[in-house]
Amino acid sequence: MDADLLAQLLERVRQGRVSVKRALDRLRHLPFEDLGFAKVDHHRSLRQGFPEVIMGQGKSAADIAAIARTMRRRRANVLITRLSSEKMAQMKKSLRGFRYHPRAGAATWSRGNIRIRGRGTILVVCAGTSDIHVAEEAALTAEMTGNRVERLYDVGVAGLHRLLDNRAKLFSAAVLIVVAGMEGALPSVVAGLVDKPVIAVPTSVGYGASFHGLAALLGMLNSCAAGVIVVNIDNGFGAGFAASLINRV
Repeated sequence: MDADLLAQLLERVRQGRVSVKRALDRLRHLPFEDLGFAKVDHHRSLRQGFPEVIMGQGKSAADIAAIARTMRRRRANVLITRLSSEKMAQMKKSLRGFRYHPRAGAATWSRGNIRIRGRGTILVVCAGTSDIHVAEEAALTAEMTGNRVERLYDVGVAGLHRLLDNRAKLFSAAVLIVVAGMEGALPSVVAGLVDKPVIAVPTSVGYGASFHGLAALLGMLNSCAAGVIVVNIDNGFGAGFAASLINRV
């Protein structure tokens, strides 16, 4: 339950349209609901503005579905990350109405149109097409947390003219998420052009000496451009959520 739903419930109690007993039933599972194998944090949307996010990696399809159904019963928007198509297929009958996003490896459900809370536009910039799965996780997270999102893909430093041809998009964004593998140079280039926060996301894409994204991570951490914030390797979700918080300020 988020702040809007809580306010609506209290207003209905004040108007006499909902009994105190029924309101207490609605609030009974705040702050969390114990499912035995998981404790679902229904209070998180009140604290942070967005419900708990389900990470599908390492969970069984049955457990993911049970958590998602519990959240949906509380009318919370649901985002499931790191979700394989195989697990989604197993949950298809039990999670009717959920939408699967194959490029992001994620599934979503919302109780209606997502309310835009961000002040500006979040631009997700991606170096190469091999990095798109991480970029899409970031973009989808930013959209689900209430932001206008634009995408600018395949503009890596191997062909810098592709990036410079889109300077209007770069300059108009309120926050930029820049996703790159290999040597991870793109966030430094972007941060040297704009006066807005740049969140750098290293990916595990690259040949042997990239060390599964460690080379890109270290390159981004050592950026000579000011204003670069770095998240963990392949952490598109973390970048999208951080960008959303920045975009609300």
